[in-house]
Amino acid sequence: MKRIDSHQHFWNYNAVKDAWITDDMAAIQHDFLPTDLEGLLQANEVDACVAVQADQSEQETNFLLNLAKQFSFIKGVVGWVDLKTAHIEERLAHYSLFPKLKGFRHILQGEPDPHFMLSPSFIRGVAALHKFGFSYDILVKPKQLPAVIKFLTHFDSEQRFVIDHLAKPYIAAKKTEPWATEMALLARHNNLYCKLSGMVTEANWKHWKMDDFSFYINHLLDTFGPSRLMFGSDWPVCLVAAQYEQVVSLLDKHLGSLTLAEQEAIWYKNAEEFYRL
Repeated sequence: MKRIDSHQHFWNYNAVKDAWITDDMAAIQHDFLPTDLEGLLQANEVDACVAVQADQSEQETNFLLNLAKQFSFIKGVVGWVDLKTAHIEERLAHYSLFPKLKGFRHILQGEPDPHFMLSPSFIRGVAALHKFGFSYDILVKPKQLPAVIKFLTHFDSEQRFVIDHLAKPYIAAKKTEPWATEMALLARHNNLYCKLSGMVTEANWKHWKMDDFSFYINHLLDTFGPSRLMFGSDWPVCLVAAQYEQVVSLLDKHLGSLTLAEQEAIWYKNAEEFYRL
């Protein structure tokens, strides 16, 4: 079966720029580039990937676009742009000249103001994406979901959104609420997708088990449905808790009871449709 990894990162590690990679994440405190990923994709029968920003700068966007130009298996890029700038349409017009640039992301989970996403300037910036055909990746933690519920009411139903990493539920603590209720509310938006990614890093890094993830995956299958979920590895961040093949195996096990068409949707078709790959 064809597979597309809808969420992974590349970086030239810099201890200052990448201060979020703390010492307990020593496994990823070095460079990760396409040559490091290519063999893993082949070994796991993953045909292509989408590279997602990890640094909040246009330099990061340009860095990823340059890699995508060099390596054909990078089918799309989710970059960063200052969505609050008064010149947002000018920046989006510039980036619309790059076919592999599919969307943008802001690291909302790192914003100290829980209502950052509800500021008029940010909403205006995100609202401008649809005109240029760009999607938006929502990176948040569970405590921010009430703000996301309000955030989505501001946009045209044609604007494509995707929640990264299931919104980072507290898997290690086996906590399900209010995450489950809030995700069910969000799933009512047909223009909102969700990535089955980043799960192992929310579990116990050293002692996670396959069934730790069952409730969370099954809940999203019930609410979003197979037509709005997509596979993502979150490599190399996943390496603090699991190898690439373990991430693939984890999802494979949980999707085994689905029909072939449903599995194909999650493994690659939804990513193709959402990111217009």
